[in-house]
Amino acid sequence: MINIKNLHKSFGDLQVLKGIDLEVEQGKVIVLIGPSGSGKTTFLRCLNLLEIPTDGTIELDKKSMNFTKPVRKKDITSFRSLTGMVLQNYNLFPHKTALENVMEGPVIVKGISTQEAEKRGKELLTRVGLGDKLDFYPFQLSGGQQQRVGIARAMAMDPKVMLFDEPTSALDPELVGDVLQAMKDLAKEGMTMVVVTHEMRFAREVADEVIFMDQGVIMERGTPDQIFSNPQQERTRQFLNMIH
Repeated sequence: MINIKNLHKSFGDLQVLKGIDLEVEQGKVIVLIGPSGSGKTTFLRCLNLLEIPTDGTIELDKKSMNFTKPVRKKDITSFRSLTGMVLQNYNLFPHKTALENVMEGPVIVKGISTQEAEKRGKELLTRVGLGDKLDFYPFQLSGGQQQRVGIARAMAMDPKVMLFDEPTSALDPELVGDVLQAMKDLAKEGMTMVVVTHEMRFAREVADEVIFMDQGVIMERGTPDQIFSNPQQERTRQFLNMIH
């Protein structure tokens, strides 16, 4: 499904990713944990090509990108269409309703009819528990509700993989549960997901594999039970002791 080889990313002299190798099977949930500055978000943004890697290759659903040479803009756009991304900040259009936000991408980018996009948008918003908020504007919604609109909007593009960059970090604690539940429901439906999060309980409950990153490399990887109950690396133990 996803095959990443020797992925590097530098910003000037600063090496942020130092040769990441990772395979993700279809339908699996991969959770990335690690301290701030470890390269998790940069890695996720490279998967979406919001950042163009400095070197390495990414294969996704039979489409391959090789970053040892310059990449074309149309190839970036085509590759990015395979991914749906949910960021920390909701980035909804403030002048559009929840339903209009979800319809925008399919109509403008994919050329789907308004009627079809509306039907799909209603289905997706209902799936994330917002079937009664279709005509609400972002300012009328809580942070958690806005984030769930963001999830529905990403899903409306029919991505092969969903990428989540700390989707609950900007939320009040009591709003986190509904967003995590929407993500759990996606996982149960078989959506391939790569998630950067500090929500260790979510990682324990939902991840097929947990990856601990530090200083731009994968330090350790394994099942949630292996990582949280019996980490092999001292650096992983330090991190988990610190957050617990």
